[in-house]
Amino acid sequence: MSGSLPFYQKHHRHYDRAYRSKELQSAVSQYRQSSSYAAQGSASSISSRGLRASGYSAVEEESKSSPIVKRAKPTYLAVDKENQIIGYVVPVFRGSQEFASGLSDTEEARVKESAGHLARRSLFASKMEAERVEQTSRRYAMRESAERISLSKKIYENEEHHRRMNEDSLQHAPEFVIKPRSHTVWEKQCVRLHCTVTGWPEPRVVWYKNNVTIDPLAHAGKYKIESSYNVHSLEVNRCDFDDTAQYRVSAMNSKGELSAFASIVVKRFKGEIDESLPAPRQPGFCSEYGVTFETHIVETFDVSFGREGETMSLGCTVIINPTIQRYQPEVQWYRDGVLLEPSKWAHMHWSGNRATLTLTHLNKEDEGLYTLRVSTKSGYETHSAYVFVRDADAELQGAPTAPLDVLCQDANKDYVIVTWKQPAVDGGSPILGYFVDRCEVGTTHWIQCNDTPVKFARFPVTGLVEGRSYVFRVRAVNKSGMSHPSRASEPIAAMDPADRARMKGHTTAPWTGQIIVTEEEPVEGVVPGKPQDLVVNEATKNYVVLSWKPPGQRGHEGIMYYVEKCVAGTESWQRVNTDIPVKSPRFALFDLSEGKSYRFRVRCSNSAGVGEPSEPTEATVVGDKLDIPSSPGRVVPTRNTDTSVVVSWEASKDAKELVGYYIEATVAGKDAWEPCNNKPVKGTRFVCHGLTTGDSYTFRVRALNAAGLSGFSQESEAIEVKAAIASPAPPYGICLLESVRDSMVLGWKQPTFIGGAEVSGYFVDYREVVAGVPGRWHEANIKAISDRAYRVTDLKENKLYQFQVRAANMAGVGHPSKPSETFRCEEWTIAIPGPPHDLQLSEVRKDSLVLQWRPPVYQGRDPVNGFYIDIKETEAPEEAWRGVNEKATNKTYMKIKELKDGVSYVFRVRAQNKAGVGKASQATEPILAQTRPGTQEIVVEVDDEGMISMNFECSEMTKDSKFVWSKDYEEIKDFARLNMETKGGRSKVTFKTPDQEDLGIYSCMVTHTDGVSASYTLTEEGLKELLHISHDHKFPIIPLKSDLAVELLEKGRVRFWLQAEKISANAKVDYVFNDNILSQGEKYKMNFDKNTGVIEMFMESLEAKDEGTYTFQMKDGKATNQSSLVLIGDVFDNLRKDSEFQRKEWTRKQGPHFVEYLSYEVTPNCVVVLKCKVGNIKKETVVIWHKDDREVKVDDKLSFTEGVLTLEISQLSTTKAPGKEGTISKKDAGIYQVTVKDDRGKDTSVLKLVDQGFKDLMNQVFSVIANSSTPLKIQSTEEGVRLYTFVNYYNDELHVTWHHKDSAITFTDRIKSGVVGEQLWLQINEPTEKDKGKYAIEFFDGKGGLRRSVDLSGQGFDDAYAEFQRLKAAAIAERNRARVAGGLPDVVTIQEGKALNLTCNISGDPVPEVTWLKNERELVSDDHYILKFASGKFASFTITTVNTSDSGKYSILVKNKYGTESGDFTVSVFIPDSEEQGKATRKEKK
Repeated sequence: MSGSLPFYQKHHRHYDRAYRSKELQSAVSQYRQSSSYAAQGSASSISSRGLRASGYSAVEEESKSSPIVKRAKPTYLAVDKENQIIGYVVPVFRGSQEFASGLSDTEEARVKESAGHLARRSLFASKMEAERVEQTSRRYAMRESAERISLSKKIYENEEHHRRMNEDSLQHAPEFVIKPRSHTVWEKQCVRLHCTVTGWPEPRVVWYKNNVTIDPLAHAGKYKIESSYNVHSLEVNRCDFDDTAQYRVSAMNSKGELSAFASIVVKRFKGEIDESLPAPRQPGFCSEYGVTFETHIVETFDVSFGREGETMSLGCTVIINPTIQRYQPEVQWYRDGVLLEPSKWAHMHWSGNRATLTLTHLNKEDEGLYTLRVSTKSGYETHSAYVFVRDADAELQGAPTAPLDVLCQDANKDYVIVTWKQPAVDGGSPILGYFVDRCEVGTTHWIQCNDTPVKFARFPVTGLVEGRSYVFRVRAVNKSGMSHPSRASEPIAAMDPADRARMKGHTTAPWTGQIIVTEEEPVEGVVPGKPQDLVVNEATKNYVVLSWKPPGQRGHEGIMYYVEKCVAGTESWQRVNTDIPVKSPRFALFDLSEGKSYRFRVRCSNSAGVGEPSEPTEATVVGDKLDIPSSPGRVVPTRNTDTSVVVSWEASKDAKELVGYYIEATVAGKDAWEPCNNKPVKGTRFVCHGLTTGDSYTFRVRALNAAGLSGFSQESEAIEVKAAIASPAPPYGICLLESVRDSMVLGWKQPTFIGGAEVSGYFVDYREVVAGVPGRWHEANIKAISDRAYRVTDLKENKLYQFQVRAANMAGVGHPSKPSETFRCEEWTIAIPGPPHDLQLSEVRKDSLVLQWRPPVYQGRDPVNGFYIDIKETEAPEEAWRGVNEKATNKTYMKIKELKDGVSYVFRVRAQNKAGVGKASQATEPILAQTRPGTQEIVVEVDDEGMISMNFECSEMTKDSKFVWSKDYEEIKDFARLNMETKGGRSKVTFKTPDQEDLGIYSCMVTHTDGVSASYTLTEEGLKELLHISHDHKFPIIPLKSDLAVELLEKGRVRFWLQAEKISANAKVDYVFNDNILSQGEKYKMNFDKNTGVIEMFMESLEAKDEGTYTFQMKDGKATNQSSLVLIGDVFDNLRKDSEFQRKEWTRKQGPHFVEYLSYEVTPNCVVVLKCKVGNIKKETVVIWHKDDREVKVDDKLSFTEGVLTLEISQLSTTKAPGKEGTISKKDAGIYQVTVKDDRGKDTSVLKLVDQGFKDLMNQVFSVIANSSTPLKIQSTEEGVRLYTFVNYYNDELHVTWHHKDSAITFTDRIKSGVVGEQLWLQINEPTEKDKGKYAIEFFDGKGGLRRSVDLSGQGFDDAYAEFQRLKAAAIAERNRARVAGGLPDVVTIQEGKALNLTCNISGDPVPEVTWLKNERELVSDDHYILKFASGKFASFTITTVNTSDSGKYSILVKNKYGTESGDFTVSVFIPDSEEQGKATRKEKK
């Protein structure tokens, strides 16, 4: 009944009789008298449960219209012996005594009397008469029931009338008579939360889950909300793990709002499942709807860039199958892993199939990784992308950008400590400091809080008005001006933290204009004790923050604190907060003198008095203690995508209160640094997006904390922005090509994505399937195979197998394919052939394409004699397959014509033999018949020399692309009849001597493109026509014995010459250089011997301008000929160098020169000595050393006798690590040069110790190292057996190989090798009999190498194995001993009357024995202490109802055969200050 006051409330101790009017009190007195009968009846009905029901009835007035006494309404409340409501009683619907026979008490007596009279009169009365009497009795009962209903209605109307007449006196705020109780249930069970709410006007009740309103219509069948006679319930149907949450019920009317909380914990099953309980939900399947939801996120958002002040929207389309009406998924947005809530900065929208997040006003705080999570009953799907927010343009040129992340900390009655993060961009000049502004909530007036800028990113704002709320913002300033203000902080109220915490625990009601204030009656108090654990949390030059723990003795009322200070070294204590006592155990002090040392202490006070002071703190010096972090370490960029680079760095060392890092980038060679992030990142790895493909970038990083920004790290090496090479995608389409008794041949398709590099091979795995259960995977091949077909051997006949394939490239091995179908290994005996495989499509045009395939592996009983090709449109049904060729073709390729432009097709191939047509191959991937823009065809040309060539151009070339020429679709590998030349995107194949052997189909394919290919068919008629054109170009000609050639003469002279086979005396010769005719002169000397046909030209030397093409053009009557020699590039450079060398050799030997050029030798101590031999020297001859074109100063210990010059290479290096002096390393690689000179000239010798030269040097070093190695020795460890040897000097480049029984060892997780210092070792874990034998280590030195060996067998193996077993047993004992893994707190403080539950993790094998102790005495599980040990892992300790006697020290003791361990914790039980107890005390006094 709306607005009524429950009459059972008069028994509740919280019921305030002041709410009753005089009229109501009179009515209640009447109700109390009439309700006694109902109370007695109801109490007796439930006495078996140990509960007593209070009366709950309507007005019991004597009714003149009916003699029947009005029955009291039954109650649904259960109370204890003290008349306290403790829950509900669910009525059992069985007939009462009154309705057992359908009659009232009076009528029943009258019927019994009549029945007795009839019985005495006649024992054999008819049944019809008995039925008539019964019907008459029922009519009386029905009439009485109708009269009672009519009377109840009149009473209800009368009550409503009185309430309306006295509405003002009855109105009051909502009140929970019974609050909802928390529940712990299993999955699939249902749970119901109950509560009883009073209030007038009738409150509106709303249920919440984690502060989100529960809408039963949005979750059909999940929630059920009911309200009846002030009893409200929420039913959660078929609970799952996601229903674990805090639930809140809120009741609100015009007088106020009140909330109550309850939690539901849903447990999942572990181990065996009790059949009496519902089974847990299988992953993926939603039993509630009987389906498995599949979620797909498409049309996703990508990495986005915005600018401050702009609006940005992120959206994704979500497809959920199957579609269920009125079912909606849970859509959530996260930034950097933190759930976003709707606010004025972020708006979320869900339209049913599209999720959108709108950032209304971008700020740098909005930068981060955004994730959309769509959850259904079957799981969830996510999509993430980064959002970058660039700074807005500064109002003044050179001004800094705005700070960010303004937060309020340590707020109290009159101050707030504001913190922020420094911006990444300072505008080109250092930031001088920051200004903090405040604004009172509800106004728009900003007030600057500090007169001078502060450099520390933390500032205390004082002078606030208690009870008012404020927002804050920060501005940065440098010499150029002020930045834009930051985004305002969240509102914060200036009040004591204790008051704020208390307010957060209760949901506030909307403002109604009415505040109800109650006063508590004073009770006898206790003077509080000393505060505990007083510490200085933070000390700066502006303030000091103290914190402490409340005293153990403080009585039942609230306490306040007073803070005192004194200068260190004195005992003159001064109270700091005399006017403003604080309630929370945290306080900030201001107005302290910077540089002075202070001590602090705290006192507690309440109405009973002021307690003793706490122990004072140590002396604290006022000043900033936080230092600016050091610069980050080495920065390493790595390739990621075409527009991004992954940057990682070493963290700043010893950085305190680190906030994060800023990353900057610049194009290599420039000094224009730009920020990569405007919001600090806390990790040491970041993906920098928005870079230009192909450009090279350099990166640097700096760290920041509240004290400021560190210096920049060293700049990284430049890196070109391009996509990183990745491992290929999985192959697919695994099919069976042949099966015999112990092997099967598999085929598969190439991966759709090869990772940017050629697929280097494939790896095949197989597993046996027994009774439908797959076994473990086994490797079929260790070495990669290049073909897409492979025979898997060593299989078992009539067994079932599955296969998977992985592709590999230079980036590594990719993920395996999906397991194939299950194939049976059995001998194929069918007569027809198996399926062809490896179908390839090329030369795709709008009306044709070329299909290639490989013949079947299984030929059948007879050889394959032909193939049939089938075609169908991609979307057509299986019945639409049709043949392309009516007659079988014996080739493994076919050009398919008459295709429809723009139509997608698929193809398959079938083989035939004499027995018939075999099984069809797998269909190709769909291919669209179209001619792509820019498609080129092969062009046949005949040049001026009559050479016939085929030319093909490609505009889609990449740096890895190659032209692959084929004849009849077989790659041309023998170029005996052809010459191939490729320049850039053009490739040319020239016929040397074309004839009938060259007829066929020539095709060209370009790798690393999207199928660029073309073909040309050279027919007999076409060849004849080309030869005729070639002959015209070639004839007539002068035959030559030798073409134009070049040679060097003495002193570097250059001779060009050729010889004609036959030439007359009238012949003429033109000497041409780069199309310019040369003439006899000082530079060129020509000679033409007409008798021998030798034509020659001489040049004294070659200059750079002489690079080009030299041609001798001959004309002898009509016959002509010419021969050219191209001297460009390396050919010309080498010729010119040889000429200059010959000329310089003569000049060199006129002065000091090298007789033996610079070389090296390696000493037994691995010292490299450079040496050379010099001739024609004198005393004045000097020697100069260079390395990599830089002169190197050396000491005077040079050997310069008998023309021999030596020098240790270590004397040229100054960067050796300590202990590495005199040794060789990669740093010594380089180009070494020694020069000898005097007044007659100079000579230089160069030794290139790079690439192969340095490798040869290292091989000699390795040979010396190998000869210094010690014999192999055996050592046992807890993992197994270790073989090792020592060398005098170890080099990181040294290559060694371990052998077992003369075979190279393949390293696994069980057998490993490594190096520690100068020790080289081989570790054999868990050795077995197979590990016995001879072991050897082989040192590689580029030649024969050196071996050291040891015999691990016989007694040697037995002794090593015995020692290994001893060490292993000791390790197992330590590893498996009983342990308390964690989970227990050190101290538990809990309120009396609450339940305490603690759980910790136990480990040990065998499972340990668990014992709980209290104050060193063993506890036994009972109703008060519930001790459990589940699954051998989890030990739980529960006190059902905590009381003060439960305080003490508790321990858990775990023990097994390997050892014992214990864990301790302390339980402290306190009695809280209760507002309800205060009210109860006042009632008792009244």
